Amino acid sequence: MSVVSFDALACPLDGLPLHCTGSAWACASGHSFDVASQGYTNLLPVQHKRSRDPGDSKEMVAARQRFLAAGFYQPIAAAVSRAVLAGVPADASISCLDAGCGEGYYLRELAAAVPEDQTLALLGLDISKWAVLAAAKQDRRPTWVVGSNANVPVLPGTLDRVLCMFGFPVYAEFARVLKPGGLLVQVDAGPDHLRELREIIYPSLKPERPADLQTPAGFRRLPTEALRFPIELTNAEQIADLLAMTPHLHRATAEGRARAAALTALSLGVEVRLTGFQRE
Repeated sequence: MSVVSFDALACPLDGLPLHCTGSAWACASGHSFDVASQGYTNLLPVQHKRSRDPGDSKEMVAARQRFLAAGFYQPIAAAVSRAVLAGVPADASISCLDAGCGEGYYLRELAAAVPEDQTLALLGLDISKWAVLAAAKQDRRPTWVVGSNANVPVLPGTLDRVLCMFGFPVYAEFARVLKPGGLLVQVDAGPDHLRELREIIYPSLKPERPADLQTPAGFRRLPTEALRFPIELTNAEQIADLLAMTPHLHRATAEGRARAAALTALSLGVEVRLTGFQRE
C-alpha cells in the first residue's frame, strides 16, 4: 500500500496553483507559505480568521487524541474506510481530503485500510493549528494544512473523496474541489448519540431536530448507513476526554460539568449516520 501526499493545492489568496519548493509552497503571484519544521503548512490567511487562534485548543486536541487512540470510535473509522474504498479498482490511485481532520485519526485509519496495490494521496485540513500540528507529528506522509472549509485551498476538480467527520460541511466548496463522480462521505451524530452523557449534564434534553434530508446542489444523495454500538468508559479521565471533544463541554452549565466530573465510569451508546453524496 502506498500513501502519498496530495499536491494539487491552491493559493488561499488568489486561487492559483501552489508549487512546493521543499521548504515552502508558492504561487505564480509570489505568495509564499512556509512548511513548518513539523511538516505542516498554514494556508489560513489572517484576514480569513475569525479569532487569533481558531478551532480546537491544544487541550481539546490532546483529549481527542487520547480518546481516539484508545479505540472507542474504531467502528466509525472502519465504516468510513469501507465507504471511501468501495468500488475503487485494484490498482487505482485516488485522492482524499479530510475536511476538519482534527489530529488525523480517521486519515491514519484509512491509510492502514488501503490494499497493497492501491495508491492513496491524502490531505488533512483543519482550522486548528494545534490539531494539524498533532496530526503531522504522528504521520508525515499526508499533506497537512491549516485552513478553512469555507475556502478549501485545493484546485477545482482534483479530489476523488472528501470526508466530513462531525464537521461543518460547506457543500459548494466540496462540490468545487471534487471530480465529477467523486464522493463526499459525511458522518453526523444520530439522535441517541451519547445520550447517557447528555442526560447527566443537561437538566432536560431538547427534542431531536429532524434530519436535514435536502440534497445539496451538485450532488446525488446515496443511502445513509446508521451505525450504533456501545462503549464503556472505565475512569474519570476517559469521561473528561470524551466531554472535551464534544460541543457539550461549552454548552453545559457549570453544574452539568460538575456532575460529569464526579463520574468514575459510564456505559453509553454511540449512534452516527454515514451519508454519501456523489458529485454530479
